[in-house]
Amino acid sequence: MNKSLEVLKNIYKPYRYTYCGKVTILQTTSGDFVVKEKFQEKDIKSLYSYLLSRSFNNFPSLVDDSRSDVNVYEYLESVQMPIEQKALDMIEVIANLHNGTTYYKSVTEDTFKEIYDVIKSNIDYLKAFYDDAYERIKKDIYMSPSNYLFIRNAYKIFSALIFCQEELDSWYDMVKSQNKKRVCLIHNNLCLEHFLKNEKSYLISWEKSRIDSPVMDLVNFYNNEYFNVNFDSLLIKYFEKVKFSEDEKKLFFLLVSLPKKINLDDEELQNCQNVREGLDYLFISESLVRPYYTIEQKS
Repeated sequence: MNKSLEVLKNIYKPYRYTYCGKVTILQTTSGDFVVKEKFQEKDIKSLYSYLLSRSFNNFPSLVDDSRSDVNVYEYLESVQMPIEQKALDMIEVIANLHNGTTYYKSVTEDTFKEIYDVIKSNIDYLKAFYDDAYERIKKDIYMSPSNYLFIRNAYKIFSALIFCQEELDSWYDMVKSQNKKRVCLIHNNLCLEHFLKNEKSYLISWEKSRIDSPVMDLVNFYNNEYFNVNFDSLLIKYFEKVKFSEDEKKLFFLLVSLPKKINLDDEELQNCQNVREGLDYLFISESLVRPYYTIEQKS
């Protein structure tokens, strides 16, 4: 990238350039540009052409993709706004992306079985991990603050794992005889930092995009931002625009209910923070999921 960047500096003749994370911003008399390293030879130009063909244009313009290692994009300023408003604007763009690129793909019975096996393996791993941690910690005569916090709330972790296993079995019963699966283009890197808003809304950082279930985009967005925004209102707005089937909703709620692996090391302060964050995730996720599992909705 360094070699290409020097060439681009000679071409655009910036009066200022700024390194910002993984990108370089070139400020020139003819406009501002963003230079970003290419990711796994992702063909952004073809991706943008496909999105335009689906009447979706919420992405920054690609100025130059002729180099093998970097792309040059237009630089976009974003207005300041409350984080809740930004999230609502973003979920609307995500819904438009999913609706505009949706199609139904023929699948074999093995497709859903493979998904089942992957999630089941994750649940089994977490159960073994937390069983071992619980048995080890409960033997302590004098527990550390982090271990005491874990033991006092371990029931929440095990309850979540039981719920996930039951929902996984229920989900599989719903889909195992299906021969089609809804897929679309998913951004696959959703977070508030990747959304810009001025006269128009933009999603940036498309390098990880792929064709997959829209469920995976929502799970990714939730995992990145669950602590920062209220997802209740986001889901309501999203489901108004994108009609999820019952099995898609079940899969989403199952995946966001999976406990995180809580890592414990030699630093007690960090251990307390890790346990607290892992528990916060479970309480927040339970609050999100619970309204969709009322008696009225199940009847």
